[in-house]
Amino acid sequence: MDDTKHDAPESGSKRFRAARIFSVPDDVKFLDTLELTRLSEAFTAWTTRAGRPDVAVSRNRVRLIYLMLRHTGARLGEVLAVNDRTDVNLETLSVVLGGGEEGVGREVQIPAELGEALAAVFDDPAYGSMRGTLLRLDQGHVRRKFYERAEECGYTKELVNPSTIRRSRAVELLRDDVPLPVVQRILGHSTADLTAAFLHLPEDQRRKVERQVLTRETRRTSARNAFFGRVARVQRGDIQSIVTVESLGGHAVSSIITNESLKNLGVVEGSFVTAEIKAPWVVLEAGEDMPRSTAGNRFLGEVELIRLGELTSEAIVALADGTRLCAVVTTQSARELALAEGQKVWAMFTAFAVVLHVE
Repeated sequence: MDDTKHDAPESGSKRFRAARIFSVPDDVKFLDTLELTRLSEAFTAWTTRAGRPDVAVSRNRVRLIYLMLRHTGARLGEVLAVNDRTDVNLETLSVVLGGGEEGVGREVQIPAELGEALAAVFDDPAYGSMRGTLLRLDQGHVRRKFYERAEECGYTKELVNPSTIRRSRAVELLRDDVPLPVVQRILGHSTADLTAAFLHLPEDQRRKVERQVLTRETRRTSARNAFFGRVARVQRGDIQSIVTVESLGGHAVSSIITNESLKNLGVVEGSFVTAEIKAPWVVLEAGEDMPRSTAGNRFLGEVELIRLGELTSEAIVALADGTRLCAVVTTQSARELALAEGQKVWAMFTAFAVVLHVE
């Protein structure tokens, strides 16, 4: 961890990471994590917009197919062939893919978020007659709905066809330093070459790596005071640089770090980082009108929870995209602002308070 002359540290490991030298050829089409997240949000919004219950059910089935593709990197045919009664295990958060009637198939871990979505459907009587064939929709219909969501996101059809989503998941995993044998096993690839054949991982270790990756991905979207995203801009000065991060929720977060740290962390435009802010550095301002402040990072949210202490108090502010910021203020200040749950507030912090992490 590197320290600046300010109280807020610049963090991040200097260890070698294979993902730093991993690159994708320019002619290979794929969606990065932010783009996949926007596509996921488009499917959710489309499902929510359904005017009738039967339409909502139909749309949600397509959404589940997309989420399965997005998180498992499976082939479309494999997902459509899943028997949701026998191939999905919500206790272990896993799904068996590519088994068929006689095949053994491969077990792939799924994130808790997808498990919760499936559990809600399994408990919903509206889907009762579809159990066992929940994901068995016509390929042409599925592709058409994917292309419609692509248009909503401003993507080309090529970028959202199932094979591209599969490729995107592979790139995402490799960029996250997941060992090649694990990626191959998740995607159902045969060994790529003789060298990879020596990189065998025992089954229990493979499962552990998969679960660690999914846990890390979940933490990126649920952790308080943290914005995971893509570096949109780097403004380099003579001593320090301003790094602007575009988060999964669409927020722009600015951080100021030394040029030495910029180099050591390997931060460049297009790389993925987590921007973190400690609770005491978050300042709150009541009201919906944007306050005039020297704090470059300002986000409107709603007070979700207040914990009043004798001297200090904690406030949890929920932003529109679900990101939560925790602020620690004096109890006197909390009372002067009349902070209350449901109240609109601005959460603010300077770029010097933002710590960048490269996992």
